[in-house]
Amino acid sequence: MCGIVAILSKGEPISASVLFRATQQIKYRGPDKQCQWIASHQQVGLGHARLSIIDPTTGDQPIANEDEQLHLIVNGEFYDFERIQRELKHRGHRFRTRSDSEIALHLYEELGTQCLHHLRGEFAFILWDESNQLLFAARDRFGIKPLFYAMVGDTLYLASEAKALFAAGVPARWDHESFFQQLFLYVNQDRTLFEGVYQVPPGHYLLATRYGIKLERYWDLDYPTEEDALALRRTDAEYIEQIRHKLEEAVQIRLRADVPVGSFLSGGLDSSTVLGMAAKYSPEAIRAFTVTFDGAGYDEGAIARETASLVGADFQPIPLNQSDFADHIADTIWHAETLDTNSRGVARYLQSRVVHDSGYKVVLSGDGSDEIFGGYSHVRQDLLLDNTLQQSAKVVQQGLGETSGKKSTSNAILPNSTPTFLASVQQTLGFVPAWLKNVAVDRAFFHVLLAPDYASKFAQQDIYRIFLNQFDVQGQLVGRSLVIQSLYLWSKSILPNYSLFAERLEMAHALEIRLPFLDHHVFELVREIPISLLTHGTREKYVLREAARPFLTDTVYARPKHPFTAPPATLTTNNELYTLMQDSLRSSVMASVLFFDQAMIITLLDKLPEMDERKRIALDSTMMMLLSTYFLQARYNL
Repeated sequence: MCGIVAILSKGEPISASVLFRATQQIKYRGPDKQCQWIASHQQVGLGHARLSIIDPTTGDQPIANEDEQLHLIVNGEFYDFERIQRELKHRGHRFRTRSDSEIALHLYEELGTQCLHHLRGEFAFILWDESNQLLFAARDRFGIKPLFYAMVGDTLYLASEAKALFAAGVPARWDHESFFQQLFLYVNQDRTLFEGVYQVPPGHYLLATRYGIKLERYWDLDYPTEEDALALRRTDAEYIEQIRHKLEEAVQIRLRADVPVGSFLSGGLDSSTVLGMAAKYSPEAIRAFTVTFDGAGYDEGAIARETASLVGADFQPIPLNQSDFADHIADTIWHAETLDTNSRGVARYLQSRVVHDSGYKVVLSGDGSDEIFGGYSHVRQDLLLDNTLQQSAKVVQQGLGETSGKKSTSNAILPNSTPTFLASVQQTLGFVPAWLKNVAVDRAFFHVLLAPDYASKFAQQDIYRIFLNQFDVQGQLVGRSLVIQSLYLWSKSILPNYSLFAERLEMAHALEIRLPFLDHHVFELVREIPISLLTHGTREKYVLREAARPFLTDTVYARPKHPFTAPPATLTTNNELYTLMQDSLRSSVMASVLFFDQAMIITLLDKLPEMDERKRIALDSTMMMLLSTYFLQARYNL
């Protein structure tokens, strides 16, 4: 895991000092060494901040191929690289390093952009092809590793974080349209909150020449249709055994490192599974790091300790309180470069600092399990709706003597269940995913807080239509169950743009996160599993729970889903984070944010102390998004 920077100019020669400044801006991602390379014609430059995990002695980057026509920088890990390395050597390739990164260089020599189909892991990389005057940049399938870019004049800038682009001279300004989209839903997968700064979407690559830029998709979730899924059906026992095998393999290959590997641990099924499987294959006791909180309703320390004891892990609690959150939320948001809805981001930031200070560069995490196994509560809501619509469709079809028309029937069911502002979603999909409806309803309160001039600019904009327009609805959603459609949309929006921004919080402390559940080999098995095995009655993630049973305590095995959240800032009115929120949102800095009517925000702040605890907690995500806006404005001078 590292930080990468690239500059491609069609005009002025690249400045070595600019490339150096951009690389140094994110040196915390790779504190072990920072290197830059500029081509002799000075039209392209690559910068790399290295966190040495595999091959610490010879793995510095950029890496060149044999004739130095290709140069590569990588952020991330390629798993099973030693097998590929041996095969490439057998075919005559000569390696300069023993690192996993170099396989991408030689695979590209043979296959061009098709090399991506042979790479497994969490990665973003940039490759310069001198012979073809081509820059090739790619991001992993789920978007675990970030990759941002901007075009200013005749110059293309790319980097692991937007702040590196700003350090290279890209202007730092709010993107007013993206902010509106983020406020009421989530930014599109190719956008950011910053004007002119874009993301390479998950599962995509970027090609740049002197004639322009294009993005291409190389992978998608590709859930089978319901008809195809029937042909793939296996027994429950077969699925459980195959999931256990695939997941154990994904964990085992992620233990490959030349430094110690630890594990995040909560009181939940996912992190317990990863830790248990890691302990099985590790020759030494795994260190398990667990955040603990003051509030009993949020603290999972006792459950995590029980799991660590079961699998023989070395348990290390990390106690946090509200003063910790107040002291570090500004740095957290600066690193995150986006809005947060809960102080869990600060908890992740501080957890990573402790892990780093304990001598670790690598941790395993259970992130991504809920996305692929359908672990969230909204899945049960969608499942109930799916069953209701199917039963209703059968009744209507029987009554009319029809043999088809399920979709048109489903559009007619429950006519009053969808808010009017979600009509475009209902029209396009035939239903509204429960998570999308929940977000839309929860965020609707922001309309009250918007500045009139800003609100009027987007009054006619249908953000939900814009959201759906980014997806291949016919190719990826039609013919799938409502639950699968809902999971697809979640994994293409909330997963990369909210859940996985934690990567930047870990890398703030030079800590690499490895996610076995988002191994694409694991996912490509899970996507074939019937929904009835994902949510089995009232028990979510049934097939995973059974596959992981040997590694789980009775407590975790029987425990329902508990999302990782920190105590709300609005839980009480006498904590440091609440006080910071009151002071910040009343400040002149917040007054300079053109999106909100500060007078309305102050009215809300005045009313908070009078509210009961339940109402204050209900507003916590709103207040945290406002506070995130404040810190982005203050720290980036937007």
